[in-house]
Amino acid sequence: MRKVAWILAMVMCVSVFLAACGTKDASGVVKDLEGKAKKLDSYQGSGTMKLYTGQQPQEYNVEVWYQQPHYYRISLTNEKKDISQIVLRNDDGVFVLTPHLNKSFRFQSNWPENQGQVYLYQTLVQSILMDQTRQFASDKEYYMFDVVANYQNGSLARQKIWLDKKNYAPQKVQVSDANANVVVEVNFNQFDFGKKFEKDSFSMQRNMTASSLESIPTLEEENEGTEPVVAGEQDGKGNNAAAGSSADNQADDPNAENSDAPAKDPNAENSDAPAKDPSGNASEEDGDSPQDADDTQGKADDAAKGNEEGTPSDKNDDATSKADEGQGTSAGEEDGQASKPDKTAQSMAVLEPEYLPEGVVKKDESQIKLGENNAVMMRYTGEYNYTLIQTVPQDHTVTSVPGKLLDLGYTFGVLTGTDMRTLIWTHNGSEFRLSSGELTDDDMIRIAQSVQGEIGK
Repeated sequence: MRKVAWILAMVMCVSVFLAACGTKDASGVVKDLEGKAKKLDSYQGSGTMKLYTGQQPQEYNVEVWYQQPHYYRISLTNEKKDISQIVLRNDDGVFVLTPHLNKSFRFQSNWPENQGQVYLYQTLVQSILMDQTRQFASDKEYYMFDVVANYQNGSLARQKIWLDKKNYAPQKVQVSDANANVVVEVNFNQFDFGKKFEKDSFSMQRNMTASSLESIPTLEEENEGTEPVVAGEQDGKGNNAAAGSSADNQADDPNAENSDAPAKDPNAENSDAPAKDPSGNASEEDGDSPQDADDTQGKADDAAKGNEEGTPSDKNDDATSKADEGQGTSAGEEDGQASKPDKTAQSMAVLEPEYLPEGVVKKDESQIKLGENNAVMMRYTGEYNYTLIQTVPQDHTVTSVPGKLLDLGYTFGVLTGTDMRTLIWTHNGSEFRLSSGELTDDDMIRIAQSVQGEIGK
């Protein structure tokens, strides 16, 4: 009897010792993650992301910042081509910035709550918490969860998430399709909780003007002897210093109080900044008049409609006619006379999508004018009809159109329109416009993701 009691005592001691050493099962880790997510204050992470959506894998550097309650900064950089894109969320909305093209789109949106990102900690934790059929494994250093992938791209089926045992920081993420092929892989080389940022780290103006820097330094990286100011605190003047709320941003809000800068009249003419659109519209911001940008958008839509109207047999003539009406002057003619070959169009490397929906073929390709910019328009026909326009923007426009943010993996796109929809994104120094009244969101995303191989001209 004493021997049995002694054995039971030893078993209990071993159990207590293992628990003290941090050995946990899936339910214990999930409980800890739920508590950590509720107390999450800020973080900064960086690493690499590989996309296996084309013939050759594409690698990007990723940097993510978060400051409660809703400030985000995501930077995607292709080092080989020295091209960066930044996504911000601050008090003024959600911004998609392309500094090297001096382009920015603004949304009134609750992103990323309504669509997760594979490199955001909140998205990964929620994926683990929500999947009741989650699979769990562990080794000496990491916990690994295999869960359902709940992303905007419907082709992504499952994901594996590796978390550091010490602090639950993400180390690696693999997202696979329905055939268990890895489509996206993210490897974090650094991830720190509790980072403190400067009060304008999430401002649109600073991120556009500081695009030449590899990253905007956080307060911990600077040695100026100043006290950190974080979201919810006040600076020495008594102003709210929430990240992303600069004096300019406060001035944009006609209802803002206690602002050092006078509030701008929302009805005033010649305002330097476009007024916010409460309907949830996207604003493309660069510098000129809204009318010019609206004309450009209208011309692109007119060119696209040429491929949507009429029967397949007469789409060529109708589309060419409508493109000429909408774009002004085709690259091949001007008032019946042949124009000189366009140098910009000739030197621009034309990028074609590697993916075509089943039953679709390329119909033709022509040079057109998109506003003041030279462009190449490719038309596709068959089961679905659509156009793809590529240009290298030379002018700077401001426009406000209803739109939403689409994650293309290597970049972000803006989807506008209702019946005739246009997906706008930038890649390799060019701006693309994919227009169709028939394509689904998934097809538009797949086509945009496959525009990576250079056909050349």
